[in-house]
Amino acid sequence: MTTRIPAEVFPPGEFIKDELEARNWTQADLAEIFGLTVKAANEIIAGKKAITPETARGLGDAFGTGPELWLNLENAYRLSRTPPPDEAVARRAQLYEKAPIKEMIRRGWVAQTDDLDELEASVSKFFELRSIRDEPTLSCAARKGSNYAETSASERAWCFRAKRLAEEISVDAFDPGKLTKAILLEFRQLARAVEGVRDVPTFLGRLGIRYVIVEHLKSSRIDGAAIWLDERSPVVAMSLRYDRIDNFWFVLAHELAHVVNGDRSVDNDLVGTAARPTDEKPEFERKADRMAASLLVPTKELAGFIARHRPRFSKQAVCGFASQLGVHPGIVVGQLQHRGEISYSHSREMLLPVRRLITEVAITDGWA
Repeated sequence: MTTRIPAEVFPPGEFIKDELEARNWTQADLAEIFGLTVKAANEIIAGKKAITPETARGLGDAFGTGPELWLNLENAYRLSRTPPPDEAVARRAQLYEKAPIKEMIRRGWVAQTDDLDELEASVSKFFELRSIRDEPTLSCAARKGSNYAETSASERAWCFRAKRLAEEISVDAFDPGKLTKAILLEFRQLARAVEGVRDVPTFLGRLGIRYVIVEHLKSSRIDGAAIWLDERSPVVAMSLRYDRIDNFWFVLAHELAHVVNGDRSVDNDLVGTAARPTDEKPEFERKADRMAASLLVPTKELAGFIARHRPRFSKQAVCGFASQLGVHPGIVVGQLQHRGEISYSHSREMLLPVRRLITEVAITDGWA
């Protein structure tokens, strides 16, 4: 938008002179009306003294114009006396609106430079843009704890970093049918023990899915994303924002559900956090939630377990049920907590951390 700059802006005093002349008043008359010295009245008319809200109200009352006219005249005059706008300020504002620049520099995602042209070029390259004025686009479905109807600059940057890392990984050819079969037959076996997380990158690579981990940016609440490099190249990216075994397997299963379904949108819900209303969530997002939960703990079997043990869920019962399903007991604890069947303090020792195990074997950015 172009700002119009008038050729000349007159000080409010010129308009005060016109009002005085129209009434045959002198500056001494104005000073008497205001209860000021003649010198003070002269300074206001000469523009040496700014018109304050109190002065504007007095002028409005004296001339019957209202105070807004005089405040507007004063502001326009003072602005006209300031230096011309700095184009660099607007350019930097556009950059910071498009991306979390300081965090991206800290993480080494874009170049650290005082040259604005170089910084714009670096950010454009990161987001694969021809011009910094263009908007980044990426085909993905992101799981996060913020509004899923919008994508923040930090969330967008996180996804692009995950995409860049994934482009450097070689995997087998992607076969949707093979993926569906493998998930049903093998996925839960990996979740039997905490060490199973170490096999995830290899397991997904055999199915044609690239797997990367990118630590979330401070201002983002993203947990994972299913990203598509092209129609035949899916990526599963995770942030490990919650370092717990239940969250790891649920987020992973959720993103795999998006891959199976070919989804390319956004959702927000978190395992192990307070339940949120889902009436605003699109059906395909709820479907991914249901698929992820059932893949780890079949819905019918979980309902039966709850019916048999409510309201007392002993640790022995939880471990026995997990052993029967062939999953780590922390996964059962996570689902019971999410459903509100047990408190978040119940069996927390079963919610083992997994970040160290998975980052030792997966392509990772963060925690430096």
